[in-house]
Amino acid sequence: MRITISAIAVFLIILSSVTASVAEGEDANAEAGTIFTLWPLLDYRDSPKDGFRNISMLGPFFKFQHNKEDHDTAVRPLFYQTTNRHNGTSSADYLYPLASRDVSPEVATFQFLKLVQSNSYRKDEPEQQEKDAMFFPFYISGKSEKYGPYTSVFPFYGDIYERFWRDEYHYVLFPLYGRTAKKGTTTRNYLYPFFSTVEGEGEKGFQFWPLYGQASKEGAYCKRFALWPIFSAESSRLNTDNPTHKVALLPFYAATNSPQKVSRSYLWPFFGYTDDIARDQHEIDYFWPFWLTVRGSTRNVTSVLPFYSVDRGRESLKRWYMWPLLKREEISSSSYSQHLDRVLFFLYTDSRETWAKDGSERQRTALWPLFVYKKDTRGVMSLSVPAPVEPIFDRDGIEKNWAPLWRIYQQRWNETGDSAVSFIWNLYWHEVRNESLAYELFPFIQFQSDSKMSDLKLLKGLIRYRSSNGTKNLSLLWLPFGFNWGSTAADVEAEASAIPRSTQ
Repeated sequence: MRITISAIAVFLIILSSVTASVAEGEDANAEAGTIFTLWPLLDYRDSPKDGFRNISMLGPFFKFQHNKEDHDTAVRPLFYQTTNRHNGTSSADYLYPLASRDVSPEVATFQFLKLVQSNSYRKDEPEQQEKDAMFFPFYISGKSEKYGPYTSVFPFYGDIYERFWRDEYHYVLFPLYGRTAKKGTTTRNYLYPFFSTVEGEGEKGFQFWPLYGQASKEGAYCKRFALWPIFSAESSRLNTDNPTHKVALLPFYAATNSPQKVSRSYLWPFFGYTDDIARDQHEIDYFWPFWLTVRGSTRNVTSVLPFYSVDRGRESLKRWYMWPLLKREEISSSSYSQHLDRVLFFLYTDSRETWAKDGSERQRTALWPLFVYKKDTRGVMSLSVPAPVEPIFDRDGIEKNWAPLWRIYQQRWNETGDSAVSFIWNLYWHEVRNESLAYELFPFIQFQSDSKMSDLKLLKGLIRYRSSNGTKNLSLLWLPFGFNWGSTAADVEAEASAIPRSTQ
Protein backbone atom coordinates (compact mmCIF):
# COMPACT_ATOMS: atom_id res chain seq x y z
CA MET A 1 0.00 0.00 0.00
CA ARG A 2 2.83 2.38 0.90
CA ILE A 3 4.55 1.60 -2.39
CA THR A 4 1.34 2.44 -4.28
CA ILE A 5 0.92 5.74 -2.46
CA SER A 6 4.58 6.65 -3.13
CA ALA A 7 4.24 5.82 -6.82
CA ILE A 8 1.09 7.97 -7.08
CA ALA A 9 2.89 10.83 -5.34
CA VAL A 10 5.85 10.64 -7.70
CA PHE A 11 3.51 10.54 -10.70
CA LEU A 12 1.64 13.63 -9.48
CA ILE A 13 4.91 15.51 -9.00
CA ILE A 14 6.05 14.62 -12.52
CA LEU A 15 2.64 15.51 -13.98
CA SER A 16 2.66 18.84 -12.16
CA SER A 17 6.14 19.61 -13.45
CA VAL A 18 5.22 18.80 -17.04
CA THR A 19 1.92 20.72 -16.84
CA ALA A 20 3.60 23.75 -15.38
CA SER A 21 6.31 23.74 -18.04
CA VAL A 22 3.76 23.49 -20.84
CA ALA A 23 1.59 26.19 -19.33
CA GLU A 24 4.54 28.53 -19.08
CA GLY A 25 5.38 27.96 -22.72
CA GLU A 26 2.01 28.92 -24.14
CA ASP A 27 2.74 32.60 -23.78
CA ALA A 28 6.50 32.41 -24.23
CA ASN A 29 8.53 33.83 -27.02
CA ALA A 30 8.29 31.18 -29.74
CA GLU A 31 11.64 32.17 -31.22
CA ALA A 32 13.58 31.54 -27.99
CA GLY A 33 13.14 27.75 -27.95
CA THR A 34 12.22 25.14 -25.36
CA ILE A 35 14.13 22.77 -23.10
CA PHE A 36 12.33 20.17 -20.99
CA THR A 37 14.11 17.26 -19.27
CA LEU A 38 12.90 14.33 -17.22
CA TRP A 39 16.09 12.31 -16.95
CA PRO A 40 16.52 9.60 -18.14
CA LEU A 41 13.05 9.22 -19.60
CA LEU A 42 12.77 12.33 -21.74
CA ASP A 43 14.90 15.17 -23.09
CA TYR A 44 13.13 17.65 -25.36
CA ARG A 45 14.80 20.65 -27.00
CA ASP A 46 13.71 22.92 -29.83
CA SER A 47 14.81 26.14 -31.46
CA PRO A 48 12.25 27.44 -33.96
CA LYS A 49 14.66 30.17 -35.03
CA ASP A 50 17.18 27.52 -36.19
CA GLY A 51 14.58 25.03 -37.45
CA PHE A 52 15.74 22.48 -34.87
CA ARG A 53 13.83 20.03 -32.67
CA ASN A 54 15.11 16.96 -30.82
CA ILE A 55 13.46 14.39 -28.57
CA SER A 56 15.62 11.82 -26.79
CA MET A 57 14.14 9.08 -24.62
CA LEU A 58 15.85 6.64 -22.27
CA GLY A 59 19.11 8.48 -22.62
CA PRO A 60 20.70 7.74 -26.02
CA PHE A 61 18.48 4.80 -27.01
CA PHE A 62 15.65 6.69 -28.76
CA LYS A 63 16.16 9.83 -30.84
CA PHE A 64 13.79 11.87 -33.02
CA GLN A 65 15.40 14.95 -34.51
CA HIS A 66 14.36 17.58 -37.04
CA ASN A 67 17.13 19.87 -38.28
CA LYS A 68 15.92 22.08 -41.09
CA GLU A 69 15.31 19.64 -43.99
CA ASP A 70 16.87 16.59 -42.31
CA HIS A 71 14.86 14.20 -40.13
CA ASP A 72 16.67 11.63 -37.96
CA THR A 73 15.04 8.65 -36.25
CA ALA A 74 17.08 6.29 -34.09
CA VAL A 75 16.47 3.21 -31.95
CA ARG A 76 20.07 2.58 -30.99
CA PRO A 77 21.83 0.39 -31.81
CA LEU A 78 19.18 -1.38 -33.88
CA PHE A 79 18.17 1.35 -36.29
CA TYR A 80 19.17 4.83 -37.48
CA GLN A 81 17.50 6.66 -40.37
CA THR A 82 18.08 10.08 -41.94
CA THR A 83 15.62 11.46 -44.47
CA ASN A 84 15.52 14.67 -46.47
CA ARG A 85 12.10 15.28 -47.95
CA HIS A 86 13.28 18.23 -50.00
CA ASN A 87 15.85 16.14 -51.89
CA GLY A 88 13.85 12.90 -51.71
CA THR A 89 16.77 11.04 -50.11
CA SER A 90 16.90 8.58 -47.25
CA SER A 91 19.59 6.44 -45.62
CA ALA A 92 19.20 3.86 -42.87
CA ASP A 93 21.48 1.58 -40.87
CA TYR A 94 20.27 -1.65 -39.30
CA LEU A 95 22.49 -2.83 -36.43
CA TYR A 96 25.44 -1.12 -38.11
CA PRO A 97 27.45 -2.39 -39.91
CA LEU A 98 25.26 -5.44 -40.61
CA ALA A 99 22.81 -3.84 -43.03
CA SER A 100 22.01 -0.51 -44.68
CA ARG A 101 19.57 1.06 -47.13
CA ASP A 102 19.97 4.16 -49.32
CA VAL A 103 17.23 5.77 -51.38
CA SER A 104 17.37 8.67 -53.83
CA PRO A 105 15.04 9.72 -56.65
CA GLU A 106 17.17 7.69 -59.10
CA VAL A 107 18.58 4.77 -57.07
CA ALA A 108 17.51 2.49 -54.20
CA THR A 109 20.01 0.08 -52.64
CA PHE A 110 19.98 -2.42 -49.77
CA GLN A 111 22.84 -4.57 -48.46
CA PHE A 112 23.40 -7.06 -45.66
CA LEU A 113 27.08 -7.69 -44.86
CA LYS A 114 27.76 -6.90 -48.54
CA LEU A 115 26.64 -10.49 -49.26
CA VAL A 116 22.93 -9.78 -49.71
CA GLN A 117 22.27 -6.85 -52.07
CA SER A 118 19.26 -5.44 -53.86
CA ASN A 119 19.60 -2.48 -56.22
CA SER A 120 17.15 -0.54 -58.33
CA TYR A 121 18.38 2.02 -60.87
CA ARG A 122 16.54 4.70 -62.86
CA LYS A 123 13.54 4.60 -60.54
CA ASP A 124 12.17 7.76 -62.13
CA GLU A 125 12.17 6.09 -65.58
CA PRO A 126 9.83 3.06 -65.29
CA GLU A 127 10.50 1.92 -68.87
CA GLN A 128 14.28 2.06 -68.36
CA GLN A 129 14.34 0.85 -64.75
CA GLU A 130 17.04 -1.71 -63.93
CA LYS A 131 17.20 -4.08 -60.98
CA ASP A 132 19.67 -6.61 -59.63
CA ALA A 133 19.82 -8.78 -56.53
CA MET A 134 22.42 -10.93 -54.84
CA PHE A 135 22.71 -13.40 -51.98
CA PHE A 136 26.38 -14.11 -52.49
CA PRO A 137 27.37 -16.64 -53.65
CA PHE A 138 24.11 -18.58 -53.77
CA TYR A 139 21.85 -16.29 -55.80
CA ILE A 140 22.72 -13.48 -58.21
CA SER A 141 20.42 -11.82 -60.72
CA GLY A 142 20.44 -8.70 -62.81
CA LYS A 143 20.37 -7.28 -66.30
CA SER A 144 23.27 -6.41 -68.56
CA GLU A 145 22.79 -3.65 -71.09
CA LYS A 146 24.83 -5.66 -73.62
CA TYR A 147 23.81 -9.27 -72.87
CA GLY A 148 20.37 -8.94 -71.24
CA PRO A 149 19.02 -10.53 -68.03
CA TYR A 150 20.98 -13.16 -66.12
CA THR A 151 20.51 -15.46 -63.11
CA SER A 152 22.89 -17.57 -61.04
CA VAL A 153 21.84 -20.25 -58.53
CA PHE A 154 25.09 -21.48 -57.05
CA PRO A 155 26.43 -24.19 -57.31
CA PHE A 156 23.88 -25.68 -59.69
CA TYR A 157 23.67 -23.40 -62.72
CA GLY A 158 24.38 -19.80 -63.56
CA ASP A 159 24.98 -17.05 -66.10
CA ILE A 160 26.48 -13.73 -64.99
CA TYR A 161 27.34 -10.82 -67.27
CA GLU A 162 29.65 -7.83 -66.75
CA ARG A 163 30.32 -8.42 -63.05
CA PHE A 164 33.25 -9.61 -60.92
CA TRP A 165 35.94 -8.44 -63.37
CA ARG A 166 34.71 -10.60 -66.27
CA ASP A 167 32.45 -10.05 -69.27
CA GLU A 168 30.76 -13.45 -68.86
CA TYR A 169 30.49 -16.27 -66.32
CA HIS A 170 28.78 -19.58 -67.09
CA TYR A 171 28.86 -22.71 -64.93
CA VAL A 172 27.07 -26.02 -64.35
CA LEU A 173 27.43 -27.94 -61.09
CA PHE A 174 30.42 -25.90 -59.95
CA PRO A 175 33.28 -26.87 -59.71
CA LEU A 176 32.64 -29.50 -62.41
CA TYR A 177 32.36 -27.04 -65.31
CA GLY A 178 32.71 -23.30 -65.77
CA ARG A 179 33.42 -20.83 -68.56
CA THR A 180 34.49 -17.18 -68.38
CA ALA A 181 35.10 -14.57 -71.05
CA LYS A 182 37.04 -11.30 -70.90
CA LYS A 183 38.11 -9.10 -73.80
CA GLY A 184 37.83 -11.92 -76.33
CA THR A 185 39.60 -14.55 -74.20
CA THR A 186 37.57 -17.60 -73.18
CA THR A 187 38.65 -19.82 -70.28
CA ARG A 188 37.02 -23.18 -69.59
CA ASN A 189 37.49 -24.89 -66.25
CA TYR A 190 36.90 -28.55 -65.54
CA LEU A 191 36.92 -29.55 -61.87
CA TYR A 192 38.13 -26.05 -60.96
CA PRO A 193 40.95 -25.15 -60.35
CA PHE A 194 42.76 -28.26 -61.59
CA PHE A 195 42.00 -28.42 -65.32
CA SER A 196 41.43 -25.51 -67.70
CA THR A 197 41.84 -24.38 -71.30
CA VAL A 198 42.29 -20.90 -72.80
CA GLU A 199 41.33 -19.82 -76.30
CA GLY A 200 40.86 -16.65 -78.26
CA GLU A 201 41.96 -14.93 -81.43
CA GLY A 202 45.56 -16.09 -81.84
CA GLU A 203 45.46 -17.35 -78.27
CA LYS A 204 45.53 -20.82 -76.71
CA GLY A 205 46.59 -22.59 -73.54
CA PHE A 206 45.84 -25.23 -70.94
CA GLN A 207 46.78 -26.16 -67.37
CA PHE A 208 46.85 -29.21 -65.12
CA TRP A 209 47.31 -27.35 -61.86
CA PRO A 210 49.63 -27.45 -59.95
CA LEU A 211 51.78 -29.74 -62.14
CA TYR A 212 52.00 -27.84 -65.43
CA GLY A 213 50.34 -25.10 -67.45
CA GLN A 214 51.01 -22.90 -70.47
CA ALA A 215 49.25 -20.18 -72.45
CA SER A 216 50.22 -17.77 -75.23
CA LYS A 217 48.81 -15.12 -77.53
CA GLU A 218 50.63 -14.28 -80.71
CA GLY A 219 52.50 -11.01 -80.35
CA ALA A 220 51.12 -10.36 -76.83
CA TYR A 221 52.29 -12.85 -74.20
CA CYS A 222 53.64 -16.32 -73.47
CA LYS A 223 53.67 -17.95 -70.03
CA ARG A 224 54.11 -21.35 -68.39
CA PHE A 225 54.53 -22.90 -64.97
CA ALA A 226 55.60 -26.25 -63.51
CA LEU A 227 55.08 -27.48 -59.97
CA TRP A 228 53.42 -24.17 -59.08
CA PRO A 229 54.68 -21.97 -57.48
CA ILE A 230 58.22 -23.33 -57.80
CA PHE A 231 58.86 -22.65 -61.50
CA SER A 232 57.31 -20.03 -63.76
CA ALA A 233 58.32 -18.16 -66.89
CA GLU A 234 56.42 -15.31 -68.55
CA SER A 235 56.85 -12.88 -71.40
CA SER A 236 54.20 -10.17 -71.43
CA ARG A 237 53.44 -6.81 -73.04
CA LEU A 238 55.17 -7.98 -76.19
CA ASN A 239 53.05 -5.61 -78.28
CA THR A 240 54.09 -2.53 -76.27
CA ASP A 241 57.25 -0.43 -75.88
CA ASN A 242 57.93 -2.19 -72.57
CA PRO A 243 58.08 -5.97 -73.24
CA THR A 244 58.65 -7.75 -69.93
CA HIS A 245 60.30 -11.14 -69.34
CA LYS A 246 60.08 -12.91 -65.98
CA VAL A 247 61.48 -16.23 -64.75
CA ALA A 248 61.40 -17.72 -61.26
CA LEU A 249 62.71 -20.85 -59.57
CA LEU A 250 61.55 -20.22 -56.02
CA PRO A 251 63.00 -19.65 -53.56
CA PHE A 252 66.42 -19.80 -55.21
CA TYR A 253 66.18 -17.32 -58.07
CA ALA A 254 63.83 -14.83 -59.74
CA ALA A 255 64.50 -12.30 -62.49
CA THR A 256 62.60 -9.57 -64.35
CA ASN A 257 63.91 -7.84 -67.46
CA SER A 258 62.28 -5.00 -69.37
CA PRO A 259 63.32 -1.62 -70.78
CA GLN A 260 61.85 0.06 -67.69
CA LYS A 261 62.79 -2.37 -64.90
CA VAL A 262 65.45 -4.96 -64.07
CA SER A 263 65.34 -7.05 -60.90
CA ARG A 264 67.00 -10.08 -59.36
CA SER A 265 66.23 -12.14 -56.27
CA TYR A 266 68.51 -14.76 -54.74
CA LEU A 267 67.26 -17.04 -51.95
CA TRP A 268 64.07 -14.97 -51.59
CA PRO A 269 63.33 -13.07 -49.41
CA PHE A 270 66.94 -12.49 -48.34
CA PHE A 271 68.87 -10.97 -51.23
CA GLY A 272 67.80 -9.02 -54.27
CA TYR A 273 67.84 -5.74 -56.14
CA THR A 274 65.58 -3.76 -58.47
CA ASP A 275 66.55 -1.05 -60.92
CA ASP A 276 63.38 0.88 -61.69
CA ILE A 277 64.53 2.87 -64.70
CA ALA A 278 61.16 4.52 -65.27
CA ARG A 279 61.07 5.87 -61.70
CA ASP A 280 64.81 6.48 -61.52
CA GLN A 281 65.35 4.50 -58.32
CA HIS A 282 67.47 1.57 -57.19
CA GLU A 283 66.36 -0.88 -54.46
CA ILE A 284 68.49 -3.40 -52.58
CA ASP A 285 66.74 -6.06 -50.47
CA TYR A 286 68.59 -7.75 -47.65
CA PHE A 287 65.57 -9.33 -45.94
CA TRP A 288 62.44 -8.12 -47.77
CA PRO A 289 60.32 -6.31 -46.69
CA PHE A 290 62.08 -5.56 -43.38
CA TRP A 291 65.69 -4.72 -44.32
CA LEU A 292 66.10 -2.79 -47.56
CA THR A 293 67.28 0.47 -49.08
CA VAL A 294 65.85 2.52 -51.95
CA ARG A 295 67.69 5.40 -53.58
CA GLY A 296 66.25 7.58 -56.31
CA SER A 297 65.44 11.07 -57.47
CA THR A 298 61.94 11.06 -55.94
CA ARG A 299 62.10 8.42 -53.18
CA ASN A 300 64.65 7.28 -50.59
CA VAL A 301 64.09 4.46 -48.10
CA THR A 302 66.23 3.00 -45.34
CA SER A 303 64.55 0.16 -43.43
CA VAL A 304 66.02 -1.99 -40.65
CA LEU A 305 62.72 -3.00 -39.08
CA PRO A 306 61.71 -3.49 -36.37
CA PHE A 307 64.29 -0.97 -35.15
CA TYR A 308 63.94 1.91 -37.58
CA SER A 309 62.56 2.81 -41.01
CA VAL A 310 62.41 6.05 -42.97
CA ASP A 311 60.64 6.48 -46.33
CA ARG A 312 61.15 9.92 -47.83
CA GLY A 313 59.24 10.95 -50.97
CA ARG A 314 58.95 14.17 -52.87
CA GLU A 315 56.11 15.43 -50.66
CA SER A 316 55.94 12.73 -47.97
CA LEU A 317 57.93 11.33 -45.06
CA LYS A 318 57.17 8.10 -43.14
CA ARG A 319 59.15 6.89 -40.16
CA TRP A 320 58.92 3.87 -37.86
CA TYR A 321 60.69 3.67 -34.50
CA MET A 322 60.80 0.23 -32.84
CA TRP A 323 57.97 -1.09 -35.03
CA PRO A 324 55.12 -1.21 -34.19
CA LEU A 325 55.72 1.17 -31.27
CA LEU A 326 55.84 4.56 -32.98
CA LYS A 327 55.02 5.69 -36.50
CA ARG A 328 55.22 9.26 -37.82
CA GLU A 329 53.92 10.39 -41.21
CA GLU A 330 54.14 13.77 -42.92
CA ILE A 331 52.66 15.08 -46.15
CA SER A 332 53.67 18.53 -47.33
CA SER A 333 52.69 20.27 -50.56
CA SER A 334 51.97 23.81 -51.65
CA SER A 335 48.25 23.37 -50.89
CA TYR A 336 48.01 20.76 -48.13
CA SER A 337 50.00 19.37 -45.20
CA GLN A 338 49.38 16.59 -42.69
CA HIS A 339 51.24 15.31 -39.62
CA LEU A 340 50.19 11.93 -38.24
CA ASP A 341 51.62 10.18 -35.17
CA ARG A 342 50.68 6.64 -34.10
CA VAL A 343 51.65 4.59 -31.06
CA LEU A 344 51.00 0.83 -31.33
CA PHE A 345 48.80 1.35 -34.42
CA PHE A 346 45.67 2.70 -32.69
CA LEU A 347 46.56 3.00 -28.97
CA TYR A 348 47.34 6.68 -29.58
CA THR A 349 46.81 8.68 -32.79
CA ASP A 350 47.24 12.37 -33.47
CA SER A 351 46.41 13.76 -36.92
CA ARG A 352 46.78 17.45 -37.85
CA GLU A 353 45.86 18.76 -41.30
CA THR A 354 46.26 22.25 -42.81
CA TRP A 355 44.98 23.75 -46.08
CA ALA A 356 47.16 26.62 -47.26
CA LYS A 357 44.52 28.20 -49.50
CA ASP A 358 42.25 29.39 -46.69
CA GLY A 359 44.38 28.54 -43.64
CA SER A 360 41.81 26.07 -42.31
CA GLU A 361 42.90 23.30 -39.96
CA ARG A 362 41.60 19.96 -38.76
CA GLN A 363 42.79 17.80 -35.88
CA ARG A 364 41.90 14.42 -34.43
CA THR A 365 43.56 12.99 -31.31
CA ALA A 366 42.55 9.66 -29.76
CA LEU A 367 43.84 7.61 -26.83
CA TRP A 368 42.23 4.18 -26.78
CA PRO A 369 39.97 3.49 -24.91
CA LEU A 370 39.88 6.78 -23.00
CA PHE A 371 38.98 9.68 -25.28
CA VAL A 372 38.68 11.22 -28.75
CA TYR A 373 39.35 14.90 -29.37
CA LYS A 374 38.39 16.59 -32.65
CA LYS A 375 38.68 20.02 -34.20
CA ASP A 376 36.99 20.62 -37.55
CA THR A 377 37.73 23.19 -40.24
CA ARG A 378 35.13 25.58 -38.75
CA GLY A 379 37.05 25.72 -35.47
CA VAL A 380 34.48 23.61 -33.59
CA MET A 381 36.15 21.31 -31.03
CA SER A 382 34.76 18.25 -29.27
CA LEU A 383 35.85 15.82 -26.56
CA SER A 384 34.24 12.40 -25.99
CA VAL A 385 34.89 10.03 -23.06
CA PRO A 386 35.33 7.04 -23.16
CA ALA A 387 36.21 5.84 -26.68
CA PRO A 388 36.41 2.02 -26.88
CA VAL A 389 35.87 1.81 -30.67
CA GLU A 390 36.40 5.22 -32.31
CA PRO A 391 40.24 5.18 -32.19
CA ILE A 392 40.17 1.91 -34.16
CA PHE A 393 37.24 2.52 -36.54
CA ASP A 394 36.71 6.17 -37.40
CA ARG A 395 33.38 5.78 -39.17
CA ASP A 396 30.20 7.90 -39.34
CA GLY A 397 28.18 4.74 -38.70
CA ILE A 398 29.97 4.19 -35.37
CA GLU A 399 29.48 7.86 -34.49
CA LYS A 400 25.72 7.76 -35.11
CA ASN A 401 24.72 4.25 -34.08
CA TRP A 402 27.04 3.14 -31.29
CA ALA A 403 29.18 5.90 -29.76
CA PRO A 404 26.31 7.72 -27.93
CA LEU A 405 25.62 4.52 -25.96
CA TRP A 406 28.97 4.52 -24.14
CA ARG A 407 29.85 8.22 -24.08
CA ILE A 408 29.62 9.28 -20.45
CA TYR A 409 31.02 12.73 -21.07
CA GLN A 410 30.74 14.92 -24.17
CA GLN A 411 31.78 18.50 -24.77
CA ARG A 412 31.66 20.78 -27.80
CA TRP A 413 33.00 24.32 -27.97
CA ASN A 414 34.33 26.92 -30.39
CA GLU A 415 36.85 29.73 -30.36
CA THR A 416 34.21 32.40 -29.61
CA GLY A 417 33.34 30.83 -26.25
CA ASP A 418 30.14 28.94 -27.11
CA SER A 419 30.07 25.48 -25.51
CA ALA A 420 27.86 22.53 -24.65
CA VAL A 421 28.58 19.83 -22.05
CA SER A 422 26.71 16.58 -21.36
CA PHE A 423 27.46 14.14 -18.55
CA ILE A 424 25.74 10.74 -18.33
CA TRP A 425 23.32 11.54 -21.18
CA ASN A 426 22.29 14.94 -19.78
CA LEU A 427 22.01 14.02 -16.11
CA TYR A 428 24.14 17.15 -15.95
CA TRP A 429 24.31 19.51 -18.92
CA HIS A 430 25.76 22.96 -19.44
CA GLU A 431 25.37 25.33 -22.41
CA VAL A 432 26.87 28.73 -23.20
CA ARG A 433 25.83 30.63 -26.31
CA ASN A 434 26.59 34.31 -26.88
CA GLU A 435 25.34 35.99 -23.68
CA SER A 436 23.13 33.08 -22.62
CA LEU A 437 23.99 30.54 -19.93
CA ALA A 438 22.00 27.42 -19.03
CA TYR A 439 22.76 24.33 -16.95
CA GLU A 440 20.97 21.59 -15.02
CA LEU A 441 21.80 18.85 -12.54
CA PHE A 442 18.68 16.72 -12.60
CA PRO A 443 16.51 16.96 -10.57
CA PHE A 444 18.11 19.33 -8.07
CA ILE A 445 18.86 22.55 -9.87
CA GLN A 446 18.30 24.23 -13.21
CA PHE A 447 19.45 27.71 -14.15
CA GLN A 448 19.19 29.89 -17.23
CA SER A 449 20.17 33.50 -17.83
CA ASP A 450 20.92 36.06 -20.51
CA SER A 451 21.41 39.82 -20.64
CA LYS A 452 17.77 40.49 -19.72
CA MET A 453 16.69 37.76 -17.31
CA SER A 454 17.63 34.88 -15.03
CA ASP A 455 15.61 31.85 -13.99
CA LEU A 456 16.46 29.42 -11.18
CA LYS A 457 14.56 26.21 -10.42
CA LEU A 458 15.05 23.82 -7.54
CA LEU A 459 13.61 20.31 -7.73
CA LYS A 460 12.21 20.93 -11.24
CA GLY A 461 10.29 24.01 -10.15
CA LEU A 462 9.19 23.08 -6.64
CA ILE A 463 10.90 26.35 -5.77
CA ARG A 464 11.43 28.86 -8.57
CA TYR A 465 13.00 32.30 -8.59
CA ARG A 466 12.95 34.63 -11.61
CA SER A 467 14.43 38.04 -12.21
CA SER A 468 13.87 40.24 -15.26
CA ASN A 469 14.68 43.94 -15.59
CA GLY A 470 14.40 44.56 -11.86
CA THR A 471 11.27 42.44 -11.46
CA LYS A 472 11.50 39.50 -9.04
CA ASN A 473 9.17 36.53 -8.77
CA LEU A 474 9.15 33.59 -6.35
CA SER A 475 6.78 30.66 -6.91
CA LEU A 476 6.28 27.36 -5.07
CA LEU A 477 4.83 23.93 -5.84
CA TRP A 478 4.90 24.48 -9.64
CA LEU A 479 2.11 27.06 -9.35
CA PRO A 480 1.83 29.56 -12.24
CA PHE A 481 1.61 32.47 -9.76
CA GLY A 482 3.73 33.50 -6.81
CA PHE A 483 5.19 36.43 -4.90
CA ASN A 484 6.22 39.47 -6.95
CA TRP A 485 8.22 42.52 -6.00
CA GLY A 486 10.23 45.23 -7.65
CA SER A 487 7.48 46.13 -10.17
CA THR A 488 3.73 46.14 -10.69
CA ALA A 489 1.82 42.94 -11.36
CA ALA A 490 1.08 44.11 -14.89
CA ASP A 491 4.77 44.61 -15.50
CA VAL A 492 5.48 41.16 -14.10
CA GLU A 493 2.99 39.54 -16.45
CA ALA A 494 4.40 41.40 -19.46
CA GLU A 495 7.96 40.53 -18.56
CA ALA A 496 7.11 36.90 -17.75
CA SER A 497 5.70 36.45 -21.25
CA ALA A 498 9.08 37.47 -22.66
CA ILE A 499 11.09 34.84 -20.72
CA PRO A 500 12.73 32.50 -23.26
CA ARG A 501 11.39 28.96 -23.45
CA SER A 502 14.85 27.44 -23.05
CA THR A 503 14.15 27.37 -19.28
CA GLN A 504 11.51 24.63 -19.59
